Formats: sequence, structure tokens, C-alpha cells
Amino acid sequence: MEEKKEHKRRVRYSGTHPKKFSEKYKEHQPEKYKDVVEKVISKGSTPAGTHISIMVNEILDFLQIQEGQIGLDATLGFGGHTLEMMKCLHGKGHHHALDIDPIEIEKTKKRLLDLGYGEEILTIHHMNFAEIETLIETTGKFDYILADLGVSSMQIDNPERGFSFKVEGPLDLRLNPQRGISAAERLQNIDLEELTGMLIENADEPYAEQIARKIISTLKKGKKIETTTALKEAIEGALFFIPEKERKEAIKKSCQRTFQALRIDVNQEFEVLHTFLEKLPLILAKNGRVAILTFHSGEDRLVKKSFKELEKQGIYLEVAKDVVRPSATECNRNPRARSTKMRWAIMA
Repeated sequence: MEEKKEHKRRVRYSGTHPKKFSEKYKEHQPEKYKDVVEKVISKGSTPAGTHISIMVNEILDFLQIQEGQIGLDATLGFGGHTLEMMKCLHGKGHHHALDIDPIEIEKTKKRLLDLGYGEEILTIHHMNFAEIETLIETTGKFDYILADLGVSSMQIDNPERGFSFKVEGPLDLRLNPQRGISAAERLQNIDLEELTGMLIENADEPYAEQIARKIISTLKKGKKIETTTALKEAIEGALFFIPEKERKEAIKKSCQRTFQALRIDVNQEFEVLHTFLEKLPLILAKNGRVAILTFHSGEDRLVKKSFKELEKQGIYLEVAKDVVRPSATECNRNPRARSTKMRWAIMA
């Protein structure tokens, strides 16, 4: 006799709408509330708990995925790009995907499995894409590769990850919270010159020196900067001199850039990308295609330089002469796509 599963009621919350992220049942199960998700998207927003894949058509047009090919999504995230790429295989060939985030990788794996994509067509690896050469002994070289360097909306929306200054949360910012040190710990062991340089190099922050001075001064006074709110307040304090009419927008932009700079530093994103670009020729098959989405001028410069140098050496047959941008229609539907740049290369 089949055992009946105990029915568990949804956690109740005070008021008409859930305020805590842990109580937002629709955000944790977006597949059950497709009408709500579509309504939010139609207004030009990304529903919390989901991620809208960027430049899908442009990516597929370039990669030209064929049945029987072996491919790689170097940054799995929510799995939207991987899903569309697997559809092109029509059940023949194999698709591999990587992600460094131990929290989101399991959710995405289950989501794709529920859609019918199991181990016969998809293999998901919990690893950093800088270590990709360790895979090809078993996978073989790849016919197509995609790397989307953006942070996923699920990471941004979860206050426990500390990626957003808009909500209170621990100042963590690690893509893999099981490794390395948090952004809060990083700030405890940094001097004024290094912090100023980080803000300039990683985010082109125009008020880098003022913000760095305020952060260092706050820490020297024995005050801790361990939460997203504490860092935001330090930035607000640093920009007191900006005229009131301009201050709110200036603080918002400086918060975005400061959090970005810290995230890049804590996860060593430029170093990891440099290593990945160096190893790409080792893992691409003859005539294999790679597309990379960047969201920061520093990332784009690294990709552009690597692709051009390797083309000159005859390693790449052809590379993108100009960046490919998302359409105006896509940017209106998904504002987070606006800063996206895509570059591509074809292996000789």
C-alpha cells in the first residue's frame, strides 16, 4: 500500500505580502507561477528567484550547434542558455555545464532534470571554469563553448549572498561561499592605497579615494563593516559633498560599482578569466566556436586582447571584429541586458 505523503502547509507570514526572502514562496518556485513571472517580465523587471537568459538568439546564431556535437556551458547559472543549446542537439551528442556555486547548481540540476534532460544528454560539473583542462580527458574537445560572465539574478536577489546593497544581508559576495574569504573579511585586511586601486581598476569608480578613505576610517574607529547596509552607509557618508539633487543617484551608482569591485576581487574574477582564455585553445575542437558574454569593460578588454592575439598566431581562424550587443527590444524587456557585450572566436 502506497504511503501517503504528509501535506505541509506553506509558511505563513504577517501582512499581505512576504517581506523576508525565505518566505517568498513564488520566488522559490517560479515554475509554478508562470503567469506571475511573465507579468513581472512584461513590466521590464526580472522576477526574484529567476534569471532571464541574455542574447539567446545571437548566441545560437553564432554557435550553429549541430546534432551529435559535444558542447560546454562554462557558467551554468539558472540553466537558461544550457536548455536552449541542448534543444539544438535533438537528443544526440552531449552537453556539459560548469558552475562554481554549490547552492544554485543543485537547484538548476533538478530544474533541468524535471524538464527531461538527464545524464544521457547533460553532465553538470561543480568546478571553476579556470580548471577546464582537467575535464577533456574524459569529455574530449568541445565543438561549442559559451561563457556568460554575469552574476545570476538568483544570487543577486538572495540577501544571504550579500550581492545587493538594496537589502540587508551579510557582506559576503563569494560565488562559492564554501571557499575563500568574504568581502567583509577582505576589508579587514586592506589598506587605503590598495582599496582605492581596487575601486578604480575593478569598477572605474570616480569617487574611489573618498569611498576608500571613509571605509578605512570607519574600520580604524573600531566599527565593523560586515553587512551590505553597513557598506552602503559608509558610501553614503563618503559622498556627503555631492549636491543634494544629484546625491541619491550618485550614491546608487557608487554602491553598484563598489559592490562590483569587491565581488571581482573576492572571487579573483579577472585572474580566473585570464586563465580560462589561455586554456580555451586546448579544449576547443577544430573549427570549434566560442562565445563570451561580458558585463564590465575590464572583462571585455581581456577577451578582446586574447582573441586578437591568438588570431594573429593562427590559433583562431576568425574572431569578432566588433562586439555584438543585445537588441533594444531585449533591453526593454530585460534591463539587466543593457551592459552586455558578446565576442566570439572560431578555432583554426
